[in-house]
Amino acid sequence: MPLQIYNTLARQKETFKPIHEGRVGMYVCGPTVYGDSHIGHAKSYVSFDVIVRYLRFLGYKVLYVQNITDVGHLTDDADQGEDKIEKQSKLDRVHPMQVVELYTRSYFEDMDALGIQRPDISPHATGHIIEQIEMVKKLLAGGYAYEVNSSVYFDVHKFSEYGKLSGRNVEEMESGARIEVKSEKRHPADFALWKKAEPEHIMQWPSPWGSGYPGWHLECSSMSMKYLGESFDIHGGGIENQFPHHECEIAQSECSTGKPFVKYWLHNNMVTVNGQKMGKSLGNFVTLKDAFKKFDPLVIRFFILQSHYRSTLDFSEQAIEAAGKGLEKLQNTVQRVRVEIKKGKNGKGTLFDLAEYRKRFTEAMDDDFNTPQAIAALFDLSRAVNDLLAQPNGISLESLHQIETFFTDYGVNILGLFGEKAASSQLQTDGMIEPQLVELLLAARKEARENKFWLLSDKIRDRLKALGVVLEDTKDGTSWKKA
Repeated sequence: MPLQIYNTLARQKETFKPIHEGRVGMYVCGPTVYGDSHIGHAKSYVSFDVIVRYLRFLGYKVLYVQNITDVGHLTDDADQGEDKIEKQSKLDRVHPMQVVELYTRSYFEDMDALGIQRPDISPHATGHIIEQIEMVKKLLAGGYAYEVNSSVYFDVHKFSEYGKLSGRNVEEMESGARIEVKSEKRHPADFALWKKAEPEHIMQWPSPWGSGYPGWHLECSSMSMKYLGESFDIHGGGIENQFPHHECEIAQSECSTGKPFVKYWLHNNMVTVNGQKMGKSLGNFVTLKDAFKKFDPLVIRFFILQSHYRSTLDFSEQAIEAAGKGLEKLQNTVQRVRVEIKKGKNGKGTLFDLAEYRKRFTEAMDDDFNTPQAIAALFDLSRAVNDLLAQPNGISLESLHQIETFFTDYGVNILGLFGEKAASSQLQTDGMIEPQLVELLLAARKEARENKFWLLSDKIRDRLKALGVVLEDTKDGTSWKKA
């Protein structure tokens, strides 16, 4: 079955067919850099990282653009309040661009720790002011926008399809909008393309309408079309951005070009805490830097991928701890397979057929990137492999190599799991323990036990345990795993 993705615009799954065969243009709304990233950011960017990885695995040449919002995002996410970055700069008593640089670096540090591959292009809104001004000029010339007191607004009544992404209509928006005192807008649902800046506002630029700064929605339209063209394949972002942000992007983009803006809209769902959305404005967020003090970033990534990107994910330390135990089981299997390969069997052992697991994994990913089902296939493979390795004949060397390749192709390259530990066949403890060394110590312990040197046998076991290696003695021999 070809890849099916849920298109928010169509409100259904559709067969994925890019505009240009073999090539995919993809834009995802990046962070507004005024604070450290939190678990909610991780869910979004881990999810889209896997989507990009899988598209590339399928053979598409993907151009992935993810912006940095460093101006124009106001505190109420619409046209009211302060610029979030300017507000933070006042609190910190530093220049707004210091805030931007600090938290942009912080963001990429956190994403790197999560194993997220960096976007091909990461444009900053402040670096594309000219493009944004030119877009406003087009919208004014086409009669889709109007200027009031050095600010420019988009007239939603001039775009008959406004609301097609969110399913809302202009009348409902206007009846539900709060009444603004001395509003400059012709209609409550109109949105800002360019905002007049007061003299004390630091982040401002000259324009044909006076000094000001761009609207948040305008930024993403200008940057995405600059690098991906006037029509491109995929636009992603959080479900909370579906309205007004993405709805406004569609309106201004299609009115400025006369062409369809985006073919497929993908929205990831949010992280919740006790059923309530996690967010900075609610004060219930956990920064990734704080989370990394307690949990391996790879465990957090695995925790996120155990839920579908369109499903909510309820955060708790207990849930992450459970995810860590599950990931460890997979890591131990990968490690065990690689140890068996290094033993170098002479073609003996059971042949292992991976066809079923390959089919299950790809079918899950082809069904709107269903990572929970893909991970379930890895767990079933892990159990089957461990069961066979416990048998006297074990698994043939040829099959072991195929299993290792499977875990690398699907677990590492697509899901971004196992990380450097499994990739290098090393066990991470307080130091680095080579599996070959552990096997050598097990052989020495076996000989000690056969000669009834119980004190030496126990000493080897206890010293390994202190290093984080647990031995399990069974009738079939001794196995080991990370503590």
